[in-house]
Amino acid sequence: MTNAPKRRGRPRAYDPERALNQVIECFWKAGYSGTSLDAISEATGMNRPSLYAAFGDKQALYLKALRHYWNMSYVAMRDALVDDIPLDEALMRVYEKALSIYFSGNGRPRGCFAIGTATTEAVENAEIRDSLSKGLQALDKGFEARIRAAHANGELEPNADPVALSLLASATLHTIAIRARAGSPRAELRKLARNAVEVICASRAGRG
Repeated sequence: MTNAPKRRGRPRAYDPERALNQVIECFWKAGYSGTSLDAISEATGMNRPSLYAAFGDKQALYLKALRHYWNMSYVAMRDALVDDIPLDEALMRVYEKALSIYFSGNGRPRGCFAIGTATTEAVENAEIRDSLSKGLQALDKGFEARIRAAHANGELEPNADPVALSLLASATLHTIAIRARAGSPRAELRKLARNAVEVICASRAGRG
């Protein structure tokens, strides 16, 4: 008498990262308040019990989607802000990557997922406000680290202020996100980014 093979546990019927990307699309399109669990269920192919089991309630699901978006943004920013190219080129790489995201909505005004959805809910929701605040601070620090490196390497004048310049770089990113959402043309926003980079790099060492 042979032993019957043991039954394996039921495999997951979803890919967590793929599901989170689909969730992001739902919230990005309709916002937090305008997105129902039914819409998320339809987009992910997961019923409500499965959604709750995998992610928790709607707020927990949104917060996980927001963290996932931040993480993807940090990776893209880190890859763009390499220190083996001039600072102005590195900054423009960040803005070009951002523009490729902000204009990825098949013709719809899109902008930044975090800026477009979290800012509305942050007023009353402490957890979303905290995630938004930490996410923006991380972007500031990413810019600051790269600008400090340029400053230390003599690419900027000694009196340049890396903190102030990093906040200007971040503010430019947020402005582009909002204006993209409002329907500004991509070429116009690219020009805005280039003008900002010129200002940030105006204290470039050796510049006449």
